[in-house]
Amino acid sequence: MSLIPDFELGLWNAWILMLPVIAITIFGPRILGERGCEEDLGLTKKEKKISNVGNMLPFALIAYSIFLPIKLGTVWFFAGCLIYLLGAIFMTMAIFDFRTTAIDKPVTKGIYRFSRNPMYLGTFLFFGGTGIACLSWVFLILTGVFIVLLQLVVVSEERSCVHKYGNAYQEYMNHIPRWIGIPKSGKKPP
Repeated sequence: MSLIPDFELGLWNAWILMLPVIAITIFGPRILGERGCEEDLGLTKKEKKISNVGNMLPFALIAYSIFLPIKLGTVWFFAGCLIYLLGAIFMTMAIFDFRTTAIDKPVTKGIYRFSRNPMYLGTFLFFGGTGIACLSWVFLILTGVFIVLLQLVVVSEERSCVHKYGNAYQEYMNHIPRWIGIPKSGKKPP
C-alpha cells in the first residue's frame, strides 16, 4: 500500500467487484420482498443524520471503485478475493433464508443461526475484500467508517424487530450473536 493510492480509470478496476453490490442496491426490494423490520426504526434526529451519512458511504465506495485498479497477480489480490467470495456466500445464503421464511416470523434459520445480520456482514466482506484486493487504505478506512456508522442502524433495526415479533425475536437475540460466532448458551430473555 502506498501513501497515495492509485487513481486511474480502467477496465480492470474495482468496479467489477462492486457489480453484486450495485445489483443488490438496485434490485434489493424485489429480491427481498415485503419483509423487514425497518419500516419504523424510531430514530432520533441525531441517529437519522448519522444513518444518512452511513447510507451514503456505499455509494461513495462504489464511485471510488471506478477509479481504483485491482492489483492482479499479487498475494493481496488473492487474499482480497477470498474475503470477497466469503461475503458473496454469506449474502447469497442470507437472501435465500430471508426469502424462504414466512413474513410473520423472524428469520432464524440457515446462516441466521450464526449471525443476526449476515447480509450486512456479507456487505462488509465485499467491501473489505475489495479494499484488500486493490491495496487501498482509503477504501479500507471508508469501509471501517461504514461499519461503525451502520452499527447504529443495526441496533435500531433490532429494536424494531423486537417491537414487530415480540418475545420470539428477543429470545433469538439472546441466543445468536449480532455479527458472527458461536451461538450464546441458554440465556433467558429478560
